[in-house]
Amino acid sequence: MDEMGILPEYKGILCHDHWKPYFKYGCEHTLCNTHHLRELESSYEQDGQLWAKEMQELLRAMNTAVNKAGGELPIEGEKEIQPFEEERKVVCRGRPKKTKAHNLLERLRDYENETLRFMGDKDVPFTNNQSENDIRMTKVQQKISGCFRSLEGAKIFCRIRSYISTCKKNEIGSIQALNLLFEGQLPEFMQ
Repeated sequence: MDEMGILPEYKGILCHDHWKPYFKYGCEHTLCNTHHLRELESSYEQDGQLWAKEMQELLRAMNTAVNKAGGELPIEGEKEIQPFEEERKVVCRGRPKKTKAHNLLERLRDYENETLRFMGDKDVPFTNNQSENDIRMTKVQQKISGCFRSLEGAKIFCRIRSYISTCKKNEIGSIQALNLLFEGQLPEFMQ
């Protein structure tokens, strides 16, 4: 993470999935709420945690409200999440093992500012899914082939994926983007 020299020098807001090593960097942090939504879904479906479904609905409603307000809520629009403690029975001596649902609840409570930062800063996204989607094809290719055969092949693959992803973000479909490329033309947004 340090080798490329980007994260150690980064001074903006880093959106991530709560992987602990990211917190060693001195920038501000925001947490990807799509990750939270998936974990909440699992806590509700697999563990029967009713609070998880309510929290999932609350996060979605907050995101909708922020989007309707143009990217950030005015201060009077903020809502406070009431603390919730999960009831657990002690079945053995010592501290009982925390469930995944309990750990998620503690993380949402302890990192409330990082979880809800998207509400007050229009430059902070609700999720970092776009960045994950952008690298997903590279991981899929590695899983299928095991590796790239050469560094040059990896660079070519990344260049093509970057071009297609950028075209999609500019409302040009993959087929049209590749057709333009093979015809030796650039998309309009690149001219």
